[in-house]
Amino acid sequence: MLYILKKYLGALLMPLPLIILISFIGLLLLWFTHWQKSGKSLVSVSWLALLLLGIQPIADKLLLSTEGNFSKRYELLHPKQTIQYIVVLGGGFTYNPDWPPSANLINNSLARVTEGIRLYLQHPGAKLIFTGGRGKNMISNAEVAAKVALSLGVPETAIITLTNPRDTEEEALEVKKIVGGQPFLLVTSANHMTRAERFFVAKNLHPITAPANQLAITSPLQPWERFFPSAYYFSHSERAWYEFLGSIWQAIKINNTQPLIHSFNVEE
Repeated sequence: MLYILKKYLGALLMPLPLIILISFIGLLLLWFTHWQKSGKSLVSVSWLALLLLGIQPIADKLLLSTEGNFSKRYELLHPKQTIQYIVVLGGGFTYNPDWPPSANLINNSLARVTEGIRLYLQHPGAKLIFTGGRGKNMISNAEVAAKVALSLGVPETAIITLTNPRDTEEEALEVKKIVGGQPFLLVTSANHMTRAERFFVAKNLHPITAPANQLAITSPLQPWERFFPSAYYFSHSERAWYEFLGSIWQAIKINNTQPLIHSFNVEE
């Protein structure tokens, strides 16, 4: 019940639903009350928020605050070492058997899975652990990710699927049953890594961060790409806000006042 409440409340508090709700209230005030100034203010604020959150410099500045030290690939963050497990966290997915396997991984998932496979090719003796539950689909997120890995040549003997976890905290609990106290590569989106690492360290695990799906752009862009509002960059603002809400929820779930002791070159 708490999980469902978290998901519905989180969806309602995302930027686009909030902006629509505020602008709707503003329109109600304009059409049906004498509070014309309040209505105009709410509509104006909604329009301005929609504009600013869709502009690349603002959206990616917000997103950089969540990607932090994880804006580089694994090799640039850690020295080369022997790895036995590569854990790839679940994300957005669906399942349509008529589609190619990779088309069923949506949002952040495809980038996570492809990065996990890339790292597996660097550590061919390692086991690839895919996580994620089924939701409303016929098969789980972990199984969809495994299908993608198999289609790209990863042998079935190298793949482990954890099909029960519904969120990052549950993923950490299930991973612990397999890896124990061994260090392992933790693959997730760069903007999600700080929260994910904290959940795993809180369970006395030793993740080595291997961020994927870096989104905040710091390299040169054309002027029209930077200063014209775009749904693509608005989604970057959404990710930054999502992680901010997630960090608040995490602070409620675990004690963040204790210092995290990092081993095996794990970075905050």
